[in-house]
Amino acid sequence: MKLPLYQIDAFITKVFGGNPAAVCILNDWLATDLMQRIAQENNLAETAFIVQKNDTFELRWFTPETEVDLCGHATLASAYVLFNHRNHTEKTIRFYSPRSGALTVEKDSEGLMTMDFPSDELIVLQNNTEIIGAIGLTPQKTIKGKTDYLLIYNSQEEIEKINPNFHLLDQLDCRGVIVSAPGTTVDFVSRFFAPQCGIPEDPVTGSAHTTMTPYWSKILGKTVLSAKQLSKRGGDLQCEYLGERVKISGYAVPYLIGEINI
Repeated sequence: MKLPLYQIDAFITKVFGGNPAAVCILNDWLATDLMQRIAQENNLAETAFIVQKNDTFELRWFTPETEVDLCGHATLASAYVLFNHRNHTEKTIRFYSPRSGALTVEKDSEGLMTMDFPSDELIVLQNNTEIIGAIGLTPQKTIKGKTDYLLIYNSQEEIEKINPNFHLLDQLDCRGVIVSAPGTTVDFVSRFFAPQCGIPEDPVTGSAHTTMTPYWSKILGKTVLSAKQLSKRGGDLQCEYLGERVKISGYAVPYLIGEINI
């Protein structure tokens, strides 16, 4: 069996930056264990699988180790493929995820794509000694979303200097840990660590911005925010808080177009 495969760098305008995602177009769903093995073989943070059903595209995401509930950069990459390589002529793509429900992506005339995702649900907690030990720096606040912890710090410089203990991070009861602070040139910055999913540090994490956007919107008193993820590859995002929904916008560029044989 031969399957088309695209590798797209998301949340960036030039290759070798942003977050790379594989996008695999299917006629029908493969067995879950086979999709997991494909994702493991791709060895990228995420592989997205797409099956078209009438005017909706069903979408699932896999890290090298597990299927996940929501992935922003692989959704952006999937939309880029459909808009630019699969002849989708409408300005809006309607996705459906079995784990996250309906998702849409719109493209403007300049190629900026905007995803419409559900907002995360946030609970403020007492600072946790296990999390602090894993990250190595005490936060101002510790917040729990549905799948991740969000740690708030004072400055971008603190975020840049964090050097976590990945062995300890791997033992926490969460998908991953977000660290975030006000930015020097953007509204907020972040990094994201998820060794539990086989991703020590994710280059750019769209889904984490469904957690950070509600928080920073209330703190900064604005609904439209600029964001930057401070990984080695780096990435730029525009976020808008709409209450129960968050809009996350970014660009993407193609790196590889080919096919896989299984």
